[in-house]
Amino acid sequence: MRNTATKPVKSNRAVFQGDLSAPDPIPEPGIEAAVRLMRDGRLFRYGEDRNSIPEGALLEEEFAALIGSKYCVGVNSGGCALYVALMAAGVSPGDKVLVNAFTLAPVPGAIAHAGAEPVLVDIDARFVIDVDDLDRKAVESDARFLMLSYMRGHIPDMDAVMAVCRRHDLLVIEDCAHTMGASWGGRLTGTFGDVACFSTQTFKHINSGEGGLLVTNDEDIAARALLRSGSYMLYAQHRARPGMEVFDRHRLTTPNCSMRMSNLVAAVLRPQLPLIEERNDQWRAIYDRLAPMIEAIDHLQVPVRPAKEEFVPSSLQFSIIGLKDVRIERFLGETAAHGVHVKWFGAPEPIGFTSRHEHWRYLDQEQAVPKADQVLKGLCDIRLPLSLTPEDCFVIATVLREAMAASGR
Repeated sequence: MRNTATKPVKSNRAVFQGDLSAPDPIPEPGIEAAVRLMRDGRLFRYGEDRNSIPEGALLEEEFAALIGSKYCVGVNSGGCALYVALMAAGVSPGDKVLVNAFTLAPVPGAIAHAGAEPVLVDIDARFVIDVDDLDRKAVESDARFLMLSYMRGHIPDMDAVMAVCRRHDLLVIEDCAHTMGASWGGRLTGTFGDVACFSTQTFKHINSGEGGLLVTNDEDIAARALLRSGSYMLYAQHRARPGMEVFDRHRLTTPNCSMRMSNLVAAVLRPQLPLIEERNDQWRAIYDRLAPMIEAIDHLQVPVRPAKEEFVPSSLQFSIIGLKDVRIERFLGETAAHGVHVKWFGAPEPIGFTSRHEHWRYLDQEQAVPKADQVLKGLCDIRLPLSLTPEDCFVIATVLREAMAASGR
């Protein structure tokens, strides 16, 4: 077992010895399935001369059942799922797509990839879409689409959000990259809108390095998504698909964009599906241990999570309150020097996975999202590997507390 205890340093301060970027390993059945498939050699998901091992089709069928959707399409990344969903939902070049201002770069990137125009919607103190601003921007922009991003697993009041969407007849695409297995009021994310997209990138709830899954109950969206993903004319090999007659409406007018998921990725993912609930319980336990300790540190604030938000925290966010940038930078330097690498959304330049809307210069930079601007100035983020022990959580909180004290000297 790795050593995660504190070690003496000149200042006698805590040092975290673990790795917050450590991915969750592939379970043995996934490794065995991948090896079996590699020995067979048919990593491509479609077969012509004889039946291949249908890992892709089986994953789609099993994931659709897990979410409670009729149809599922596997693609090669979560960002591709977002793009395919937009196109399958009928987005055309120049269309406006509403999207919350706190999200990851692949979300507005998918909108730009579709040739559409992102319209930023402000957020509130819980880091989720501001319902009043959504209502206002829907009218001002005359947009027909909302890409709702549950960024870092934070879920808005879905009753209020969907009421606005119904009032303005918005087609809703849910970005569930951080909420696989999460719910609002007992209803899973991914089942509120017209189509939903999930990621299986290494740091998500199931891990295939890269991969994406799209689910919907709309047969035309499903058929167009499946065709665009790159099925050639072999779409009959899918299992969680609409009837063949639906494809007749779209097969000659939908371009093949070669974004399909491989059998190898599906083979790695299928054994992880039964582990999602257990993993989510582990993440909640880690979050419940660490969040109160961080909340108790001067100038650090953890957002309030409503009772109806059944979240799955594969990461933890907190805000730095009442400090100028120079002290925030000293604080983050101290945490990094002692083994805890914190992502800061308020940094002047985008770093790693962390960026914010003014860094995406292809967007209209005149869009006003004042609450987001204020919130993101102090917003910080740390990953929560499933390997974190109670002792790890104590050490991480100690590092943060001592770093805050040291940053003020």
